[in-house]
Amino acid sequence: MKKFIIVFSCILFLMGAMLGSASAADTIKVGIVLPLTGKLAKFGEIENKSFLMAVDEINAAGGVNGKKIELIIEDTTGKPDVGRSAIEKLITQDKVPVIGGGYSSSVTWATIAVAQQNKVPFLVNTGSADKITEQGWEYIFRLNPPVSEYPGGFASFVKEVATDLKTVAILHENSLFGQKGSKKFVKQAQSLGMKVLMKEGYEAGAIDFKPLLVKVKSKKPDLVYMISYIMDASLLMRQAKELNFNPKLFVGGAAGFTLPEFHKNAGKAAEYVFSATLWTPSVPYPGAKEYYDKFVAKYNTPTEYHGAEAYAAMYVLADALKRAKSLTPKDIRDALAATDMMTVFGPVKFISYGKKTQQNKLPTFLVQWNNGKLETVWPKSIATKPYVYPVPKWNER
Repeated sequence: MKKFIIVFSCILFLMGAMLGSASAADTIKVGIVLPLTGKLAKFGEIENKSFLMAVDEINAAGGVNGKKIELIIEDTTGKPDVGRSAIEKLITQDKVPVIGGGYSSSVTWATIAVAQQNKVPFLVNTGSADKITEQGWEYIFRLNPPVSEYPGGFASFVKEVATDLKTVAILHENSLFGQKGSKKFVKQAQSLGMKVLMKEGYEAGAIDFKPLLVKVKSKKPDLVYMISYIMDASLLMRQAKELNFNPKLFVGGAAGFTLPEFHKNAGKAAEYVFSATLWTPSVPYPGAKEYYDKFVAKYNTPTEYHGAEAYAAMYVLADALKRAKSLTPKDIRDALAATDMMTVFGPVKFISYGKKTQQNKLPTFLVQWNNGKLETVWPKSIATKPYVYPVPKWNER
């Protein structure tokens, strides 16, 4: 009897192992790296929700050639060294054949080097420093435009509407994103005929921007262009209002200026602030408004371009997995390189131009906070509300 129980137990164990292997074989692992904790967690949260929503839809529709996608999401905490460890785990322990995500240029820069070294394809959907796709690395792809192209929509607004802007002050956080973006904007401002009165960086997470803003105010710029994350963006605007600082225009370089939390934190000081953006629900891409509505219905909070990037990236990864000759990193890489599809974030095709390789190229837009809502104001063809310009002074509102 004991012998029978032992044999039966062994059979059950073997059957369980076989079923477990079969179950594992029926899924395709995809690694995602995002900041889920730390100062960048709000960005990671909106992207994480969008990745999960997209993969649920993809799996419900049959997955990838009958196999479900299994997301393995690792928290970078917004730090390069943690991000490096996270992607090393995904590659060496989890054996993922492809990776997505990538928020914060500094963290993304650290992680893509590991992916390239291990020859595992990485689809970056947010990290925006230009150099990310300027290394000629064959396993690195980017969905979103580089930071140098963020102000494209704003540039056309200046040429056609705000022609009286002659001087600018540029403020940026001292991160890779801020430093590179501010240098590129200097050139763009000069090409638009504006004189750059100052370009100054600051340490992220400061609590008193008034000394810096007093210095900026003394220069009397027509335009203040800021590259900042959420809390810094909110404080800059609140303290500018307290100082009664009234340039003709405050413009954010995307990032912290487009999240709902910006208006929650800045309050009335957020009103009429413009920002560059990469996407809005009114863009003329199939499914864009539907994605926005589904996100709001599911999570009871708005979404914006960061979420749209992640949602679209998941569909691009699934498309490449479906077309890949095999589920090896090399074949998935080759399938990504051949991508040519439409997403809610716009058309996706990885091309080379200038110094960039395997870079998707898209237009950018301009939004403005109006009565607590982020409205698309430029170009006019997709505007949800007319722009407010000139912007009224604080004491005239």
